[in-house]
Amino acid sequence: MTEEEVGRVSDFFARPVVAGIDLTAPLKVGDNILIKGHTTEMELVVESMQINNVDVEEAKPGDAVGIKVPDRVRQGDRVYKVTE
Repeated sequence: MTEEEVGRVSDFFARPVVAGIDLTAPLKVGDNILIKGHTTEMELVVESMQINNVDVEEAKPGDAVGIKVPDRVRQGDRVYKVTE
């Protein structure tokens, strides 16, 4: 299992539970990601992703995306794409 950093959390929204992420590498719906920080560690599959409240299937470096997450994340948490 390898981890490649794809971005950092820039915002967190409690309702709905969404992480704002600034991407440094491409990301697609269906990718496995790991969000790690000082008090955060969660793995999830990207089920939906939005740019400016519009659903997208994939995003490129430099995009700011919103992804639903199961729990709280914090600004500065690192986001990794996990591959087998």
